[in-house]
Amino acid sequence: MPEKKTQRAAARDKKAGKSPSTQAGEYVHEEIEHVREGKHGARSAKQAIAIGLSKARRAGVKVPAGKTASKSTRKKAAQDEAASHEHHKPAAKRSRATSRALKKEGHGAASKSALSSHAKKAALKRSAGSRSAAAKKAAHTKGAAGRSAAAKKAAKTRAKNAS
Repeated sequence: MPEKKTQRAAARDKKAGKSPSTQAGEYVHEEIEHVREGKHGARSAKQAIAIGLSKARRAGVKVPAGKTASKSTRKKAAQDEAASHEHHKPAAKRSRATSRALKKEGHGAASKSALSSHAKKAALKRSAGSRSAAAKKAAHTKGAAGRSAAAKKAAKTRAKNAS
């Protein structure tokens, strides 16, 4: 069950007209926090993200399955979408089994390095043009003050990593 804070943040994003992936990002972030604080583990960063997306779909966020998603992923996305319409209490036995299985997993999946390497792998699957267009859009929507702050932060990071 997602936390109220997460549901409010996703609702705020929806009201602001942000994309479904941004709304779902709130649930993914919550899941990563759960793994970090030891509530449960995950086998990989990909699994933690998948759990977050599933929670988002079940909460009513209209996140479509990816273009290259497998048949089973599409099926799961459809099941989650259907589950968002019918509200019933999850089976206690099944819920406990899932929790126990996840508790046996490690917490390294939500580490900065694991998430970073996952992001890099995901980016490499996209074309250079697609990545460039996303970067241009990000810079455009950030505004002058945002770009300036980002440049200062990048300079600070470079200086820190140089020594």
